[in-house]
Amino acid sequence: MLTDVEIAQGATLERIADIAERLGLSEEEYEPYGHDKAKISLQVLDRLADRPDGKLVLVTAINPTAAGEGKTTTNVGLSMALNRIGAQAITTLREPSLGPCFGMKGGAAGGGYAQVVPMDDINLHFTGDFHAITSAHNLLAALLDNSLHQGNPLRLDPKRITWKRVLDMNDRALRNIVIGMGKKGDGVVRESGFEITVASEIMAALCLATGLEDLKERFGRIVVGYTVDKEPVTAGQLEAAGAMAMLMKDAIKPNLVQTLENTPAIIHGGPFANIAHGNNSVLATRTALKLADYVVTEAGFGADLGAEKFFDIVAPAGGLRPDAAVIVATVRALKLNGGAQKSELGTEDVEALGAGLVNLEQHLENLAKFGVPVVVALNRFPSDTDAELDLVRERCGQLGVDVALSEVFTRGGEGGEDLARAVVELCERGSDYAPLYAEGTGLREKIETIATQIYRADGVDFAPTARTQLSELTEAGYGELPVCMAKTQSSFSDDPTLLGAPRGFTITVRELVVNAGAGFVVALTGDIMRMPGLPKVPAALGMDIAEDGTITGLS
Repeated sequence: MLTDVEIAQGATLERIADIAERLGLSEEEYEPYGHDKAKISLQVLDRLADRPDGKLVLVTAINPTAAGEGKTTTNVGLSMALNRIGAQAITTLREPSLGPCFGMKGGAAGGGYAQVVPMDDINLHFTGDFHAITSAHNLLAALLDNSLHQGNPLRLDPKRITWKRVLDMNDRALRNIVIGMGKKGDGVVRESGFEITVASEIMAALCLATGLEDLKERFGRIVVGYTVDKEPVTAGQLEAAGAMAMLMKDAIKPNLVQTLENTPAIIHGGPFANIAHGNNSVLATRTALKLADYVVTEAGFGADLGAEKFFDIVAPAGGLRPDAAVIVATVRALKLNGGAQKSELGTEDVEALGAGLVNLEQHLENLAKFGVPVVVALNRFPSDTDAELDLVRERCGQLGVDVALSEVFTRGGEGGEDLARAVVELCERGSDYAPLYAEGTGLREKIETIATQIYRADGVDFAPTARTQLSELTEAGYGELPVCMAKTQSSFSDDPTLLGAPRGFTITVRELVVNAGAGFVVALTGDIMRMPGLPKVPAALGMDIAEDGTITGLS
């Protein structure tokens, strides 16, 4: 079979103007970026304000493993399949980060015959949104350090500054740095560091904003540090919000591209789900809901992370009501959860599969708590046996959940038609969506609710720093914000080695960080870090570009 990039390079793309026209957009409502990409004007939402929304379908997954699950591939394939069966659909996705593209995870444009294209542009610089986010973030950092240097009129405590700098690259050497070294004119010496751009609060604010004015207001609320009297200092006090918003004037507009089968795709924003809230922008989803009958969106990593954050943070912030959910699993990944060795995943092992199915079952039980009907998309591999497939159907059936086989990787939209029909049926049933915790719940209670009801921990151990921060954030008026858990994606616990559905553990919260502009509090658990490092053999080592511009090695 051809590689992903070879398949993408051989695709027949429609001109983006034709995609936009098919969606009913006028020439004034989109801005072409070449022949195959465009920015959608926010004016579309004003024009279509009275049009009923389409159905919203969330694609999530079991905890990711080295065996792979294919969540983005399923999202793209499902949108194409819905169009094949006569339901007008749009896929909405996050923009890929350069960090994992050149690191270990690879790109995020789908795979096989279920991709969004042009995949090389999407996986690389795309329309420059990440560069704008990085620039706006680092502008605030520069203004903050300049204020310190110019007499510190806001009385910032240099040891209580929380705003770091960001870079869209995996670079562990920048996690902890000292700035201001050198001459007196080189700034105030203090400890700082870098985080990856997808963890930036600018990214989160962009993805939750409802427009440019809302984004500017969110920027003004960002807490950059604390005074010597322990009072929060904001970007608004630094008079930075206007210039930051100016840098985002184009980045705030969702991006329009297409799939391999010319299904419209809106790709915008890109927070990770393990260290941020893990969903594409509210603006992209709301725009798609006005333009299509079905919108297929995706939540990052497993349902314990991206889906929980979609239901508890994104949907309430954006006024969204999901109609159905799809949880992606593979027999191979479930066997790995059940103790099978990666080298043996191609061999039938019903015992390991049975043991590993507890991971899928816990995710299904969790999704039921949000009141959204769900179907399992079983991403089929050639090595899957009838006995293994039957066992997955049997165990899911015991929970009242149907299983649809998905072969979109090898067959494109045609391989997802059964899944598409199951999704349409689910959407017709109706949804009783509700967040996990009620408004007004305190920070500690929200964290404990997620830990005990979603992760199934026995409780939460708050480190001394986190306990102090709980009190300080509550006193400062941030206690009623939703919580964004920063946790390993590999396990329900905060220990990545505990696969399946572990029990008898506690979640350790070591630090709390308020993202007042985004509108949530980040709880850092275990040893999770917000600046990844590169693996021993980075994916970048296998990438190249030829004289004619042909790219190889990108996946």
